[in-house]
Amino acid sequence: MSAKTLYDKLWESHLVHEEADGTALIYIDRHLVHEVTSPQAFEGLKLAGRKPWRVQSIVATADHNTPTRDWEQGIQDPVSRLQVETLDANIKEFGALAYYPFRDARQGIVHVIGPELGLTQPGMTIACGDSHTSTHGAVGAIAFGIGTTQVRDVLATQCLAMAKPKLRQVRVEGMLANGVYAKDVILAIIGQLGVKGGVGYAYEYAGPVIQHMTMEERLTVCNMSIEGGARFGYVNPDATTFHYLRGRPYAPAGEAFDRAVAWWKSVATEPGAEFDDVATINGSALEPVVTWGINPGMSVGVNQRIPSPDSAPEPERPTFREALAHMGFEAGQPIKGARIDVAFVGSCTNGRLSDLRAAAEVAKKGKVAKHVRALIVPGSQQVAKAAEAEGLHEIFEAAGFQWRKAGCSMCLGMNPDKLEGREMSASSSNRNFIGRQGSPTGRTLLMSPAMVAAAAITGVVTDVREILR
Repeated sequence: MSAKTLYDKLWESHLVHEEADGTALIYIDRHLVHEVTSPQAFEGLKLAGRKPWRVQSIVATADHNTPTRDWEQGIQDPVSRLQVETLDANIKEFGALAYYPFRDARQGIVHVIGPELGLTQPGMTIACGDSHTSTHGAVGAIAFGIGTTQVRDVLATQCLAMAKPKLRQVRVEGMLANGVYAKDVILAIIGQLGVKGGVGYAYEYAGPVIQHMTMEERLTVCNMSIEGGARFGYVNPDATTFHYLRGRPYAPAGEAFDRAVAWWKSVATEPGAEFDDVATINGSALEPVVTWGINPGMSVGVNQRIPSPDSAPEPERPTFREALAHMGFEAGQPIKGARIDVAFVGSCTNGRLSDLRAAAEVAKKGKVAKHVRALIVPGSQQVAKAAEAEGLHEIFEAAGFQWRKAGCSMCLGMNPDKLEGREMSASSSNRNFIGRQGSPTGRTLLMSPAMVAAAAITGVVTDVREILR
């Protein structure tokens, strides 16, 4: 018998039916639900006179539309409030394994609370009406975003129709230097392979750099798989995975945990397994990465210069020109020293405790520049509680950062945290599309949380390694 990958094992074990054209019907173990993509899906169930096939698979929370301050005033925007109230009503009517509504002590971004509570486990298939569901692949799961119609279909049938992508192993060799983080790794991967490089593929992340990452770092890498065009990405479960999951509320306990670990080990990719493609990144050569354009693939090292459209493949040159015009940059300009107006640490990419710790180490070194508005937004209420127990909020506030409640916040323009006009944002989030952070003329530079903190206190894009030294 030939060696198999985790991907092949999970696909085969969850395959319900396959058509002659290759379209497969895959069973979904965990269905994550939030307020933005679920209202129409639940309405579809009602119109069809159906109920969820397996209520115990459903985990729901409110995150995209929730404000990050003045919680006692509720949700002021009527559309946002309606979406959250509709989720409340739908879960009350149809049920769920777990629901964490607005202001609940365990509420947070769905892709943060899933792993945090042990609801995300190795060997699972996981779906959510959100593109960054790929995050959950970090524990050794197949996890992917789906559309609203598919949310309805999974609610009704517990299955999803899809074609099987090819598999690319992305190996990150070497060892990261101090001041280089998981966010830099995934931005470098996307920069090398392209935002469309993963189309038709799933990614298995491997190599020494990935193996030595903490679980939270792996979550960051897998989160942005979709930004590189991949359907999903995963890391094989190992001792780091098992240590992370032990003792979490929804993880198995006692002897059941030991039995689960034995099975989780068995689903990992076997030595000698073959891939459709293998890509290699030299992690030892990486420096902090900053995006300069209007998609996550438009990035450079912090000490590099913004490329000319002429350096890009012919089909991409119009997008390069559009990016330079929108951002107000010139080809050949250093990215280092670019002035920022807003600094945002948070999102499902970088709103975990280790991200806040990294930013706090930099915040200790100075004060937020007078012209900068700086926000620290924990990815969940549990992250906020843990950070406050360590005194991180006091470090941030003393440096001039705003300490906020949990939520998606300024990652996207669905809540009060938005860019205004032509503001330039240093952001630890995942997308720098035009209008993504709430202003059609706003501009976004993606970078690690530590790099965001460095930009906040200097007022410009800065090599965080210079501050940490």
